[in-house]
Amino acid sequence: MHTPATLVRGGTSKCWLFNQVDVPAGRGELERLLVSAYGATDPVELDGVGGATPTTSKAAVVSASPEPGVDVDYLFAQVGIGTGSVEWTSNCGNCATGVALYAVAKGMVALTGDRTRVVMRNTNTGAVLEGLVDTTGGVVHHFGRQTVPGTRAGGVAVGLTFRDPAGGTTGLLLPTGQAAQDLPVAVGEPVRVSMVDAGAPVVLVDALAAGRTGAEALERMDADVPWLRGVRHAAGPLMGLFEPGDEPGDAVPKVGLVGPPVPYTTTLGEQIAADDYDISVRMLSMNAPHPAIGLTSAVAVAAAGLVEGSVVCRTAGGPTEEWLRLGTPAGIVAVRCTDVRDGLPRRVTVQRAARLLADARIYVPGSGRTQAA
Repeated sequence: MHTPATLVRGGTSKCWLFNQVDVPAGRGELERLLVSAYGATDPVELDGVGGATPTTSKAAVVSASPEPGVDVDYLFAQVGIGTGSVEWTSNCGNCATGVALYAVAKGMVALTGDRTRVVMRNTNTGAVLEGLVDTTGGVVHHFGRQTVPGTRAGGVAVGLTFRDPAGGTTGLLLPTGQAAQDLPVAVGEPVRVSMVDAGAPVVLVDALAAGRTGAEALERMDADVPWLRGVRHAAGPLMGLFEPGDEPGDAVPKVGLVGPPVPYTTTLGEQIAADDYDISVRMLSMNAPHPAIGLTSAVAVAAAGLVEGSVVCRTAGGPTEEWLRLGTPAGIVAVRCTDVRDGLPRRVTVQRAARLLADARIYVPGSGRTQAA
């Protein structure tokens, strides 16, 4: 049995996109289809289309939106690797970048000259985003020269804006009411953190206070995964994401380190000077170091920079300006906060790139599906 799908690269992620009409509407049946298609019971996802890393084992189901002013809805799925399960609780900005290009390329949104705006709603979280897709000449482009940190490959330029991102999950930018606090963890001393909800719920650790730098190499971050998972699991109940004693997931809250800028070498071998950026950030993606930074995490870091006393604000030397430059393992990601009211950014924008990689028929064992491509 086979299911039509499109593989896209959005930013530094790859994501299979499915049209809603081609997949089950029920969450349980859809999860079984994705687990089977990705080979997600296997830690290397060999017998499936999964990429066997958190940034390449993603999916989204796209549909026309019934919401006035919104073009498309998308349901994001973080497909587990070796777990045989799917996380449905989060959003992915990189995949949203791909959804914007997909919507234009598949005729779900009419072209409007050199730039075409796609308004998207993430149905997992209710977040509304805008993708401004390069359609120079009034046509769809399948290739482009826009690059992003983490790859030298070019793609079609997409400006991705998160609308009113603060409090999307918990209702508050600061779910605990504190800009920063000491968080008791199961192993070791309490850690100084900021718990922020903007783009996604995120817990940001003061790297220097925890004996780290915030500019660790990915190999060093590997050793800190168990500790950072402990930080995530301790923060979750305080943020109202799950009850104490509940089995915690690994999608939210997102967790990472924030530290001052230092000279470092990116994963592509580029030399970065301390003066080139404002703060160092190292995040986890599920249970692995993120090779760059998830866009929802970048939004949270930028929003935290506006808050006096937060880990980001203190590390940056005071409340940040409109632009905040994040030093990630892959390079510098610049995030722009605009239309700030009462300390809350109404729009947070990151410049990205996307490319359609393939239209395919995925053969799915045991799916029972019979659609034609």
